[in-house]
Amino acid sequence: MENNTAVTEFILPGLTNAPELQVPLFTIFTFIYVINVVGNLGMILLILLDSCLHTPMYFFISNLSLVDFGYSTAVTPKVMAGFLTGDKVISYNTCAAQMFFFAVFATVESYLLASMAYDRYAAVCNPLHYTTTMTTSVCACLAVGSYVCGFLNASIQTGNIFRLYFCRSNAVQHFFCDIPAVMALSCSDRHISDLILVVVASFNIFFALHIILISYLFVFVRILKMPSVEGYRKALSTCASHLTAISIFYGTVIFMYSQPSSSHSMDTDKIASVFYTMVIPMLNPVVYSLRNKDVKSAFRKVVEKAKLSLGLTS
Repeated sequence: MENNTAVTEFILPGLTNAPELQVPLFTIFTFIYVINVVGNLGMILLILLDSCLHTPMYFFISNLSLVDFGYSTAVTPKVMAGFLTGDKVISYNTCAAQMFFFAVFATVESYLLASMAYDRYAAVCNPLHYTTTMTTSVCACLAVGSYVCGFLNASIQTGNIFRLYFCRSNAVQHFFCDIPAVMALSCSDRHISDLILVVVASFNIFFALHIILISYLFVFVRILKMPSVEGYRKALSTCASHLTAISIFYGTVIFMYSQPSSSHSMDTDKIASVFYTMVIPMLNPVVYSLRNKDVKSAFRKVVEKAKLSLGLTS
């Protein structure tokens, strides 16, 4: 049995080896990634430029956009390069780095969504005390805590995988170095690693989800008690975008990581992974902009200012 330090590279077969699909898939993934980059970085820039969006909710949305950009960037460029050049090789260290940063950003997103749920609880259930509840220091602590949890989880999971021995095929049956796919290559006894993966991932997922469910339980009880139909609609509207993002994200994450690796179907995992590594990061800015009057108003202001500045220069 060779030590895992002897492994110098892995092979990523990708989504398909069919030559006729390489260019179409490259085109599709490039389109998705461009929308992802423009949407998320544009959302961050918009929030920075418009003082009306300097509120706790948009502070968390800007962090969510940064995270979406981060974990999509950890995966998508390598996939696109594979389609374009046919290079399926990824070095041992690059694979570990990809796994680490993807785990960081995915975990941070989970906790940011929980923080946003608490923010919605404070806004709907205690509107008169909202400014004293969601202070700058509280928001900063929630955001920093999310990043700390992300780096801690990524360190545990990456260390857990790369302490194993790899003595079989080095072909990862995936399009990126995902934890279950790399773990499947090991010829070590994986029972402890499997347990660590399920326990740590389940804790992170369900702890954050627990906060979300409790927050929204209070929110829905408060909404049902509202005497005004207008207030009822406004409260639902403020939560709709966040609930959409939660449903999409947690549906795929629970499916992927809260089951033993022996239960995974790699083909099914690939489809689910495309969804949460590329589609979800692209959808989040769309979800938050289409259903949000403040974002639309801020975008119009930025466009008008740009037109005015162009008119003055010309």
